[in-house]
Amino acid sequence: MAGGGLSQLPRKRRGILLAGLGAATVTGVAGVWRWQRGPTYPQGAPLQVDVSSLPAGQLLTVQWNQRPVWVLRRSPADLATLVRNDNALTDARSEHSAQPPGCVNLHRSLDPALLVAVGLCTHQGCTPMLQAGVGFTCPCHASRYDLAGRVFKQGPAPANLVIPAYHLAADGRLVLGALA
Repeated sequence: MAGGGLSQLPRKRRGILLAGLGAATVTGVAGVWRWQRGPTYPQGAPLQVDVSSLPAGQLLTVQWNQRPVWVLRRSPADLATLVRNDNALTDARSEHSAQPPGCVNLHRSLDPALLVAVGLCTHQGCTPMLQAGVGFTCPCHASRYDLAGRVFKQGPAPANLVIPAYHLAADGRLVLGALA
């Protein structure tokens, strides 16, 4: 395009180029807008889940908003594995994670004994498997998460597991989809 620039291109090619540039601009603006808002956590129609008799080490999976949501009752030994390991974790302090404000803490939950997370790998949406006392491993591409859903750097997953909006009711129920 030296010398004449865009006007030297055939009309059809110029139109395709301009359409592509327009699409790229829209995509870039949308990405900046999303980045400025920060990560979002899913909300939806409330679903009540009885967790009063869930034993330590047990993982309960429920379907909510067409997604698997995990409720894991962590034991004191499980909680002891949750250390801030900034060198091994992608977002150890959960500063860039999709989670409600009350879950920005070491255990990423409202109650340290309960992990509530969307059970889908943040890489390509496969369902990670629980390894008792260790964390979760995705069978598709080997991404690993600790028992707070924080992702380790060595796998392809880019972010921690998503924590949905939820609150704990006084009678041992968990209410997904609504903050208290």
